[in-house]
Amino acid sequence: MAEAKTKPTKVSVRSYLDGIANEPRRRDCETVAAMMKTVTKCEPRMWGPSIVGFDTYHYKYESGREGDMCVVGFSSRKTDLVVYLVSGFEGAEDLLQNLGSHKLGKSCLYIRRLSDVNLPVLERLVARSVEETKRRYP
Repeated sequence: MAEAKTKPTKVSVRSYLDGIANEPRRRDCETVAAMMKTVTKCEPRMWGPSIVGFDTYHYKYESGREGDMCVVGFSSRKTDLVVYLVSGFEGAEDLLQNLGSHKLGKSCLYIRRLSDVNLPVLERLVARSVEETKRRYP
């Protein structure tokens, strides 16, 4: 079975954030980092070269594949700030309808800039995602 590519690294979160050349995006990432730290009560760490993750959980699928991943995280990509959340939890649809401008993937929330979204709603989404991940993977 293939080894997971996304693993914790020793790269400094500060150096990752400082390396974001676009100043408004860097500020947005710092805001999200602070919010996720408050929600999870965990220090951030880098997962792979570009995901700032908080807390960890161990997953095991029916296929036998298993590994560790951050409970919640984010990454600055070329055009969007990507927030990594668990999908399909109760109440997610209502929160997403009130979030503001975003795109949604399977477990990725794409936000162009934080000014496009309702920050208290984003914080509730993150908190509910953390709760649901901990419920699914005790």
